[in-house]
Amino acid sequence: MVLNIITKINSNITMIHLSDLDSNIYLIGKNTIIDSGTGSNFVRLYDVFKRIKLDFADIKFIINTHMHWDHIGGNRFFENAKIHIHELDAPVLEKGDVEKSLADYFGGNMKPMTVHKKLKDGDVVSGFTVLHTPGHTPGSICLYDKKDKILITGDTLFADGVGRTDLPGGNEGDLEKSLEMISGLEVDKILPGHGEPVLKNAQKTLKKIIESVSEQI
Repeated sequence: MVLNIITKINSNITMIHLSDLDSNIYLIGKNTIIDSGTGSNFVRLYDVFKRIKLDFADIKFIINTHMHWDHIGGNRFFENAKIHIHELDAPVLEKGDVEKSLADYFGGNMKPMTVHKKLKDGDVVSGFTVLHTPGHTPGSICLYDKKDKILITGDTLFADGVGRTDLPGGNEGDLEKSLEMISGLEVDKILPGHGEPVLKNAQKTLKKIIESVSEQI
């Protein structure tokens, strides 16, 4: 399936897909983004913002689902935005850790970033509850809107599988526990860090993926 560059999820959420290397970027309202891609497709992102009549300066908050470069590399273009990331992944951004961020793998120039808020499990940001879901990285998070039953999963869970655990900080046991926790949620839509979103029958998809992956872990 070829993803659209811009996909309207609902009246409040827009998904931006720049390339297969970039994470999906989720625009929440007019002032918040969840993940920012690698930053390598700056021109394309600029054009997208122009089409939806926004400026980079309009973004006041960035919520990073985890520490990898394909999700944080674009942070630097949003100079007015305050960066939010789980407390366990925050040191990678603050230290500019090239190895743990995988910046070299993506050809990125990793420099220290200021983290304005270190998230914890149960925090509420931009209408979403933070769920600490380690496994892909120690500080991976999902974001859950209980009212609209929307789950933004980063690289914890995709439409057809789960995130890798063979990268720095990955842990299969932690991922299994995270999947078990997620399986108890009421979910109508799954918005993953890469690939296509699940906009219908999400509960069925969630159960199928978790059952399949749990058998392999």
